[in-house]
Amino acid sequence: MSDAPKSAAIGDYVLAESVGYLISRVRSTMWNMVTQHTTSELGITSTQASILFMLAVGKCLTAADIAREYGIDASAVTRLIDRLEKRDLLSRVRSEEDRRVVRLALTDEGQATAEKIPAIFTRVLDNLLAGFTPEEVGFLKSMLRRILANSCDPSVASLLAGNDKPGTSLR
Repeated sequence: MSDAPKSAAIGDYVLAESVGYLISRVRSTMWNMVTQHTTSELGITSTQASILFMLAVGKCLTAADIAREYGIDASAVTRLIDRLEKRDLLSRVRSEEDRRVVRLALTDEGQATAEKIPAIFTRVLDNLLAGFTPEEVGFLKSMLRRILANSCDPSVASLLAGNDKPGTSLR
């Protein structure tokens, strides 16, 4: 007889108690709420809004940065960028130092749109975190950072080092 742990049978697995399922549902719910607001207030999807926000804060400067950040393929990023460029929210700018590199830059309209996005993120999170104390929100963020640290994902290094500026976090 083996001492190896038995895997849970499908009938014994309680989906509503699965951390992975709960995280996934929260993310989906949050993203749907953001999409409702960005679509009605800005005329863009939550993904498009998020890309504009990432450009505005300097986190993603190229299509490759966006693909890595969102875990999506280059062709999907190209289509997203094409739509945003067609709406005159961003432009592609070839690097002077390395002509192979194409950076993304917000247009004036893109910058104005990006400046409206934190308020939308904050309203959605305020709704979802209603009734949580500031300590509970801090603890939740700490736990989520630890999960990310366990993933060994180098893109979260600044989050784990505490480089998200106090007072500027979106809840």
